[in-house]
Amino acid sequence: MKAINKIIILGMVTTLFSSCDLTLLPENAVTPENYFQNKSDLELWTNQFYTLLDEPDASAGTNADDMIDKGMGQVIEGTRSAASETGWSWSKLRHINYFLQHSSNCDDETARSQYNGVAQFFRAYFYFVKVRRYGDVPWYDQVLGSEDQELLAKARDSREFVMDRVLKDFEDAATSLPTKSTDTRNTRVTKWAALAFASQAALYEGTYRKYHGLDNYEKYLEIAASTARQFIDESGFSLYKEGTEPYRDMFCADNAKTTEVVLARAYNFEGLQLSHSVQFSIANLQMGFTRRFMNHYLMADGTRFTDKQGYETMFYTDEVKNRDPRLQQTVLCPNYIQKGETTVTANDLTAYCGYRPIKFVGTKDHDGAAKSTSDWPLMRAAEVYLNYAEAKAELGTLKQEDLDISINKIRERAKMPDLNLTDANSNPDPYLAACYPNVEQGTNKGVILEIRRERTIELVMEGLRQWDLFRWKEGKQMFNHYVPYYGIYVPGVGTYDMDGDGKPDLEIYETTATSQCDNKKKLDKDIYLSNGTSGYIIGFPKVTYGKDWKEERDYLWPIPADQRVLTQGILTQNPGWEDGLSY
Repeated sequence: MKAINKIIILGMVTTLFSSCDLTLLPENAVTPENYFQNKSDLELWTNQFYTLLDEPDASAGTNADDMIDKGMGQVIEGTRSAASETGWSWSKLRHINYFLQHSSNCDDETARSQYNGVAQFFRAYFYFVKVRRYGDVPWYDQVLGSEDQELLAKARDSREFVMDRVLKDFEDAATSLPTKSTDTRNTRVTKWAALAFASQAALYEGTYRKYHGLDNYEKYLEIAASTARQFIDESGFSLYKEGTEPYRDMFCADNAKTTEVVLARAYNFEGLQLSHSVQFSIANLQMGFTRRFMNHYLMADGTRFTDKQGYETMFYTDEVKNRDPRLQQTVLCPNYIQKGETTVTANDLTAYCGYRPIKFVGTKDHDGAAKSTSDWPLMRAAEVYLNYAEAKAELGTLKQEDLDISINKIRERAKMPDLNLTDANSNPDPYLAACYPNVEQGTNKGVILEIRRERTIELVMEGLRQWDLFRWKEGKQMFNHYVPYYGIYVPGVGTYDMDGDGKPDLEIYETTATSQCDNKKKLDKDIYLSNGTSGYIIGFPKVTYGKDWKEERDYLWPIPADQRVLTQGILTQNPGWEDGLSY
């Protein structure tokens, strides 16, 4: 049997690496001796690594405090367990290390360097995701065989040990990768993607360590700041600003806006037969923003909405007026017209909490399941700007010029006034301070809160919010046991004009509807209000999440029990998780 067959078969039967999906290769077709010989071989092998990146539909079920829907996900529902945990899969790492072990077969040094960079990028990404989920994990940079029993059953390496290697892999990848994607839609990793993701990983680790009381957080924040700054200074990426609604247009574009999108996943139903269901899920899962999220938006003049008298009881049609323009490009507001249509779509309150997203919503052709063909942005320049500002603020080294090359560029695109460092720190927002109670008093408290405001608004629905709350140690903010899932404020029963045409189109009633409105909602059946016949729409009136949340346990996932059995307890369990094992 040829060497590659032996290695792959051993990988399939090695039970430590569960859920392997390796395919046996024909003995007379591909072996280490006759493959990896040229650029084409290297490209074909490394193409499979891109499946590691998040798919659009995976963002469903990662709710937090900003958005809820029918399927809240394991974290919110409290259904994670060591018996059912399925994220402990290592097959893709094996593919990566196998490539790095054999790419030297290729005599084309330029091609070898480039595709080694691809492999290093994805090994870094693979391990960052693992650390984010489990904390300490075993580090492997070699292909294992059945004879490597000690390595197969090795103990977990510390998260610091692993994250240092993650960042080294990103650094090496940035050195080896080209500065431009090999396609026009930025679907291939580049030097700038490596730096951008390095800033994401380093910021996560730095802030996680800071807010969870671990050592050496400054080291990672400094790397986050330096890699983001290099990206800002050298990459040539900028914020997309074309048209009257650039923010909205960027998220329903069939071709990624590569001015800003650093790395994208491409979709094209006609040619590639590839599509996703994000637009369908928004409606079908009744995705809805919370009032807590809506209150993050400033007024258009830069003043705080939550400083306005009576903001708590302001009705939907009034609260959305004269706000940060991104609100109208993210949330269905009065006068909203869907792409490709000519008539206004009224808010029918079918979304949980009443605030329906329009981010990622294109034409009606994309409404059905697996009908969306917009490219999915995996990394944007805006996130790198936010990473830079946050890292500098958390380090205590932020200056006004840092804000001017990061946060204020984002605000400029949104047509919002600049953020002033002195003003932010001299008058921290009490509403945001209540949203993020773990931000301690200090010289940078105000600006840290404002950077979190910008991050919350700018990156909503992009799969980062739950992870942000994890690294900030604000997990309790995700659960209605601690913070109610409140939505639109309704003054009482009666009729309401939801589309801004001056005519009522919604009736909320107690027992019998009396109007001619097409949309009618019965109290305590179709809609629940916090004060009975008035108050905030309640997202989950009969379900309470978070009663069993444990601060010392729930920021990490459990190590699967079956993997602990296989190693006879050498793989230790994360604190607080019970798996019924005696070791």
